[in-house]
Amino acid sequence: MLPLVPLYGAALAIKNRLFQWGWLQQNRLASPVISVGSVSAGGAGKTPMVLMLAKALRHRGYAVRILTRGYKRSAVVTTRVEPFDDAARLGDEPVLLAQRSGVPVYEGADRYLAGVMAEQNEPSEKLVVHLLDDGFQHRRLVRDVDIVLLTQEDVDDILLPAGNLREPLSTVAKADIVVLREEEAASLRSVVAGLSRPGRASAIWVIRRSLSLGEGGDVALPMRPFAFCGIARPEGFTTMLAANGYQPMDTIAFPDHHAYEEGDIRRLLVRARQVEANGFVTTEKDAVKLTPIMRDHLKTIGPIVVARLSVELLDEQESLAQLIMMVGRLDRRRH
Repeated sequence: MLPLVPLYGAALAIKNRLFQWGWLQQNRLASPVISVGSVSAGGAGKTPMVLMLAKALRHRGYAVRILTRGYKRSAVVTTRVEPFDDAARLGDEPVLLAQRSGVPVYEGADRYLAGVMAEQNEPSEKLVVHLLDDGFQHRRLVRDVDIVLLTQEDVDDILLPAGNLREPLSTVAKADIVVLREEEAASLRSVVAGLSRPGRASAIWVIRRSLSLGEGGDVALPMRPFAFCGIARPEGFTTMLAANGYQPMDTIAFPDHHAYEEGDIRRLLVRARQVEANGFVTTEKDAVKLTPIMRDHLKTIGPIVVARLSVELLDEQESLAQLIMMVGRLDRRRH
């Protein structure tokens, strides 16, 4: 795949130039758009970040709307996502966002159309703010604030298709805010500083990640669990489990956004019996795709524990004050 990297980079550069020259159209919504994205194809932790921001902004009086694409969904629609919707049809992340955010979630391949639908269907006397999930590469919709998550894995990676980067690392300089993990912040601050453009430095936020076990699943935690997941960077999941003192007997990693079928469940059951596991542990994103029948089959081994990943800002007051100041400027400019 390495010989194809220059071709991918050239195609990306042409696309960006077409937007820059106005040959490809950008659309602006009536309300401010805060994008949460990354330079990698997955695994940076965008979903927990969107959930944290939705809660924080809602508690500060904003009417929050989440716009998302819904990767690997079977339905080709622009629609509002409900907590009880089928994750296989509308996507795992949109359904998870609908279940946990407490705000309206709209999905569509064209996030501008999803935003228009949200503005038409969800009027509010409060200032409406759109949170654009995974929006750093979605150029068709004008983003007013770009928040980009950066990890050490991104810094060490290369462009698709040989690596996991969707854009060169240098594009991080376009971000208004760069988010770093607490355990990587010391080393990555200098990387961000080196990427900054003259006269324009991105604000840096630092987050602390935490994993809670059992919420959304069974109360009893199995002593010999079997882990499975379908996420971009499965090693991060198992590492966090180990850090929480939870060592799986074995792990099966499916492709990112994997749609589970009965054959997958049979495979999990066979392997779990082989290693004498007495239950399962999986991610929230995977749990929303398990049908009641699948759950019943897995429970013949033992409880299903759902691992919930959350993030918090180390300096929440100052960080959110920066964001609210940016949004406030947008509100005055438009009104």
